[in-house]
Amino acid sequence: MRASYDQSDGRGPEAGFAADDTVRLRSPAADMRATEPRHERESSSSATPGAGEPSSDRQRAGGSSGLVKSSAVMAAGTFVSRITGFLRTLVMAAAIGVGTLNDSYQVANVLPTMIYVLVGGGALNAVFVPQLVRAMKEDDDGGEAYANRLLTLVVVALAGVTALCVLAAPLLVRMMSPDIASDPQRMAVTVAFARYCLPTMFFMGAHVVLGQILNARGRFGAMMWTPVLNNLVIIASFGAFIWAFGAFTDSGVSPSTVTPEGVRLLGLGTLLGLAVQALAMLPYLRDAGFRLRLRFDFRGHGLGKALGLAKWTLLFVLANHLGLIVVTQLATKAGSLAERAGHTGSGITAYNYALLLWQMPQAIITVSVMTAVLPRISRSAQDGDPAAVRDDISYGLRTSAVAIVPCAFAFLALGLPMATLLYAGSGAEGARGIGYVLMAFGLGLIPYSVQYVVLRGFYAYEDTRTPFFNTVIVAVVNAAASGLCFAVLSPRWAVAGMAASYGLAYAVGVGVAWRRLRRRLGGDLDGSRVLRTYARLVAAATPAALAGGGVAYAVTTALGSGALGSLAALLAGGSVLLGVFMGVAHLMRLPEVSAMVGMVRGRLGR
Repeated sequence: MRASYDQSDGRGPEAGFAADDTVRLRSPAADMRATEPRHERESSSSATPGAGEPSSDRQRAGGSSGLVKSSAVMAAGTFVSRITGFLRTLVMAAAIGVGTLNDSYQVANVLPTMIYVLVGGGALNAVFVPQLVRAMKEDDDGGEAYANRLLTLVVVALAGVTALCVLAAPLLVRMMSPDIASDPQRMAVTVAFARYCLPTMFFMGAHVVLGQILNARGRFGAMMWTPVLNNLVIIASFGAFIWAFGAFTDSGVSPSTVTPEGVRLLGLGTLLGLAVQALAMLPYLRDAGFRLRLRFDFRGHGLGKALGLAKWTLLFVLANHLGLIVVTQLATKAGSLAERAGHTGSGITAYNYALLLWQMPQAIITVSVMTAVLPRISRSAQDGDPAAVRDDISYGLRTSAVAIVPCAFAFLALGLPMATLLYAGSGAEGARGIGYVLMAFGLGLIPYSVQYVVLRGFYAYEDTRTPFFNTVIVAVVNAAASGLCFAVLSPRWAVAGMAASYGLAYAVGVGVAWRRLRRRLGGDLDGSRVLRTYARLVAAATPAALAGGGVAYAVTTALGSGALGSLAALLAGGSVLLGVFMGVAHLMRLPEVSAMVGMVRGRLGR
């Protein structure tokens, strides 16, 4: 399982948004003046090109329009972040390959993410947004004192945890990968990387709490754009490594040949990137009129309640991380065995790089939509309006599905030329290994996205217990299926099997979470309409993937799988896939696709 603070949209930087990055939702003051009207159930027969949004009165429609603008701001920021995140992985692969040295870096670099989310990051994302919204609405100072107390608590706690973890780096590496620990050279390099990477958790926490303060005030741009700075710093660091020591295809650098200076360069670059990302939030806070200062008067101001809610999030993350540890241990072992057999790109690096590419549609579309919708869902839950919560959940699912479903099929059909084009600098064998893993992830993107949206419904009711139990189910299924793949598949294909297991686990989790949320909302989650939308999108994407994949295979057979052949296959196959999908969707008269096309045309001025 992946830690929820992803490296390219949380660990990574997304800097600077043009013009205005402060798109506001309705203010808490407006919510105090008038109660938000109850949704009316929108029938599918009355769907129009604007049918992607929940129906209600004019005021609700205006709110939806604001959400579209907010989502667009965040989608643009996340898109730039993901693009620079990919550039970062390309430079990493070109510098240190996708074999055992990069596996060591991946293990070291995931440690601070895991520990940060475990000690509080999950609670910040899931619990404190509703609490910040409530403080803004009810406190005389607009929630400023509450936010400063929260920031102080996070800074102090993470400073202590960071110091302890740096000292315990060898134990943490051994926990993550006994296979690495069994090799003294790999162990020494991994521990050295970890001691540079672990302090980044302090800056992760600072970045997230400052970003959530801005999000609660309806300013979404900063958190989505500042991670671009992180990616640029890391790109520069790995670029400097190539300049100093040569590209991987020439140097063949490995844990036994990398120099201490090279490890120091990469480690310091990773640490500096997160520091720059966090510090870049300060000008946005000043512009928002927020006065930043430390406050230690924690008692009697609501943090105790939030921490009580966070205990279930802590268990949620712990269950998630146990699954992640199992996958990391198995993938590093499989990668080591596969490399000895001559197959690079079959370990944890291939898994992480494919996962990063696979998660891009989720981060650009689903996360952006739901980050804008979550404060409104929280207010509807507080107002006792389950119909409003239901309609916003339905809207999030159907709106994101328009992009998520075809992208999932595109990864299945075109994953190989995508990887052989993007990671050609790491060597042909390593790039193909990433491509196979990406194809295996493929269709799992659909339940992964649905699960993310459904869980926001529980968080709106400040229910962190139910997501914990759901995550235990997902983690157990993922770990068990991954262990089975490691046992029955050859080392070259074991990690691809683990990627498929990831999607299978979320499919099981969606079934459980859906039933529980439906009961929470009175037995109605707009299920028939949502299911109909996904079924019709899958029906349109299936022939599109078959046609696009067939064309890509024919082009690769004719031109080879080098960079030029992969580019031609991707362009030809992608064009056919998109054309067939849009054609079938038009024949099926899918209102969500029509709404998306209309929005794009409107933004292009056509």
